[in-house]
Amino acid sequence: MKSTTKIKEQAGRKTNSELTATIRDSAKSENWKSVAHILSMPRRSRTEINLDEIEAEAKDGENIVVPGKVLSRGELNKKIKIIALNFSEKAKEKLSKNKVNFSTIAEEIKKNPDAKGLRILR
Repeated sequence: MKSTTKIKEQAGRKTNSELTATIRDSAKSENWKSVAHILSMPRRSRTEINLDEIEAEAKDGENIVVPGKVLSRGELNKKIKIIALNFSEKAKEKLSKNKVNFSTIAEEIKKNPDAKGLRILR
């Protein structure tokens, strides 16, 4: 696991201000530090997960964190909450249609600073 100083140093090299703010906010909490570690890595190492992969991995009632982007391939029929850095437009449409709760990592850090009940998918 990277140190908080190293995470903040790597965040300083990013050009996306929203990503930088998310990394810095998540690095402040020990429980969110693993998400900050993943987000501070190079873009090619960042996670991209399709809905069908989430469907296969998640159980009903779980809160899933995707430190990257959620893509739209497949369907999601389970009642879960997805927290991710970004969502594709089609993925947002499918999640809204199936009444699945979703939010960004930045919003979730404010609601759940202790990261209780979260599971990270990579």
